[in-house]
Amino acid sequence: MKKVDIELKEPLPVQWNRKSVDSAESGRRILPDGRIEFWIKHSIVKNVSPKMLVWWFKNIEGDISYKGGIYNRYRVWHPEDHVHNSYQERLPDGSIGVGAVLRIVEYLGRNKKYIVNITTKIEKLDEEGFIHNPKLHGILPMAKMVYSFKETEQGTIYENSLILGWKGWTWKLLRFFIEPVFFPPVRGYAWIKHNIEEVGQFEDFLPELYNKEVRQ
Repeated sequence: MKKVDIELKEPLPVQWNRKSVDSAESGRRILPDGRIEFWIKHSIVKNVSPKMLVWWFKNIEGDISYKGGIYNRYRVWHPEDHVHNSYQERLPDGSIGVGAVLRIVEYLGRNKKYIVNITTKIEKLDEEGFIHNPKLHGILPMAKMVYSFKETEQGTIYENSLILGWKGWTWKLLRFFIEPVFFPPVRGYAWIKHNIEEVGQFEDFLPELYNKEVRQ
């Protein structure tokens, strides 16, 4: 795994569009196959289209002008929790799409116990949604991230879930040992809060960024 700085950063000195947890529907459930799902149905992401979201996940590296300063665009997406996001592996032609690998570092709720330091391979990325598959320490497949997008006149209906575990009897056997160590429910709810905040933040910067870099 490429070495990157994983230290928790000071929050960006900006006011941002922090949505509250109760702005969305969310929860935790056990799927029929025994896997654990933390799920969110966000309030409509206003003035943001699925096309913008696809573009964002393909162009997440670099800096942007925001609130009078120049900041890393991934950190602008969540000015408190985000540390690093880059493309660990691109496609042979240098583009980003199915098969590319992201490197992500963040701290859920700025809690050092809840560090996310993973690589994750893109399984799907189009205007219907985004799926990627995180590996713990770049080795152990532990989760699936599933996003769905639906365009409306006001913006995008955005739903996503974090599914923990794998299909098969071994997960059902080991779940009660693995969950408390790697992803207890309290960490899952910290992920829900973090995700609601970052998705809401799209409204504050993505339309302007997209219009500047794509339409112009």
